[in-house]
Amino acid sequence: MINVLTPPDWKDYELLDAGDEEKLERFGQFILRRPETKAIWKKTRSSQEWEKADAKYVQNEKAGEWFLKNKLPESWRVAWRNLTFEVRTTTFKHTGVFPEMASLWSDISEKIVGAKRPINVLNLFAYTGGFTLAAAAAGAAVTHVDASKSTVRWASHNAELSGLKTKPIRWIVDDAVSFVKREVKRGAKYDAVVMDPPKFGRGTSSQIWKIEKDLPNLLSLCRDLLSENPFFFIINAYSVSFSALTLENLLSQTMNGFGGKVNCGELALKSSSSPYLLSTSIFGKWEK
Repeated sequence: MINVLTPPDWKDYELLDAGDEEKLERFGQFILRRPETKAIWKKTRSSQEWEKADAKYVQNEKAGEWFLKNKLPESWRVAWRNLTFEVRTTTFKHTGVFPEMASLWSDISEKIVGAKRPINVLNLFAYTGGFTLAAAAAGAAVTHVDASKSTVRWASHNAELSGLKTKPIRWIVDDAVSFVKREVKRGAKYDAVVMDPPKFGRGTSSQIWKIEKDLPNLLSLCRDLLSENPFFFIINAYSVSFSALTLENLLSQTMNGFGGKVNCGELALKSSSSPYLLSTSIFGKWEK
């Protein structure tokens, strides 16, 4: 069965409207307008309300650019529960925060707190650290892996803002596949794995990543890293050509023999001005 998850308790974020291939969002006190190809229905709010956005992102052929209606700081902060994230208007459209992921952050937080045992989490393609912060705040030891040095610095800064500087987090700048291969050779073990692989990417040594080709092999390698009693395994994916059922199949195959259950679905955002859910990504989740 396909599940649709929407984020809970996100007071510092609001999807104000979506439609006509755009979305209007509030991050803290600032309103941003960005392209959204999945929102092909009509907008609900008036054009005058959309024009009030503090900044609008316009995608050109090779790059993108933010056009400011009102002055924005270089960065600002938003909170989710006890976590704090730094928001930036980057040249590649993203802000460093993916609010739809909060449903999964909430889920793993509850699982880790309820585990009543130490949990060692591996976070691959970890970006600015949503999963890392949620897991560490709940009491897990986390290994955070991303190929971008600047992004790992951003994630580490988020951890510091969230009061997690002294928590057991390893910050690793490396290609995900290369790191996992070395961990397998070292005999490392993890109780849980989370990953948010891109459709296409390059590693620290310009290794090419294509999700349709490389994800099955990475999952096989990650199985070799699992402890005797693994706790959860989560995959989230944006802008891919396959469905959530594909992730369910891959996870079922990867976790065969460990028991537990697999479910899949979509992450979505609920607009405050319309009844329509905006699908953002697909996920697959195995858990005991």
